[in-house]
Amino acid sequence: MNDVPSLRDRFDTVRTLLEDEEVRSISRRYFISNGFDGTLTCIGVVVGAYLSGITDGLTVITIGLGAAVGLGTSGVWSVWEIERAEKQADLMRIEQAMLADLEDTAVQQRRAGARKINAIASGIGPLIGILLPLLPFLGQNVVVSMLEATLLAIAVGVGVLFTFGAYLGSISKQNWIIAGIRMGLAGVVVAILNLFLPG
Repeated sequence: MNDVPSLRDRFDTVRTLLEDEEVRSISRRYFISNGFDGTLTCIGVVVGAYLSGITDGLTVITIGLGAAVGLGTSGVWSVWEIERAEKQADLMRIEQAMLADLEDTAVQQRRAGARKINAIASGIGPLIGILLPLLPFLGQNVVVSMLEATLLAIAVGVGVLFTFGAYLGSISKQNWIIAGIRMGLAGVVVAILNLFLPG
């Protein structure tokens, strides 16, 4: 008998895990936190590139992709290790309370599955936060100038941050517009601060 789970079984497992509010909550935090970091990093990169005299949009995209790889890998790796330690400690507490070994049980497998979802969400956040603001540079020297691409990238980044904030505001029953503006403002602040950097 084949014990390897089918694609349908894997899909059902993921769907069941995503129905767990705790799994969704932790994944949401990692996704938005790292997406926030990635977006601010990208805004800093594009403003810094323009102020440094870079005139080729593809060069900015290459620099941004390097940041995306770094932050994406960091997001997956760090959360994998963090959640591995946290869920193992949690499992040990349950084992001590139940006086039973839960290794290779449904409880242990569920925690391992949740860890994978948390890590993936953590890695996707910065990728979205970096890749979306880089899109205007694909049209640099075709439909927009370097300055226009930079300003559009900042606007896209602020829009991404606004979306993160609005989403958080909606799930916490706050005014989603105010919550979005608060988070989007961080992108404007980063862009302005970069103007005062030496060089």
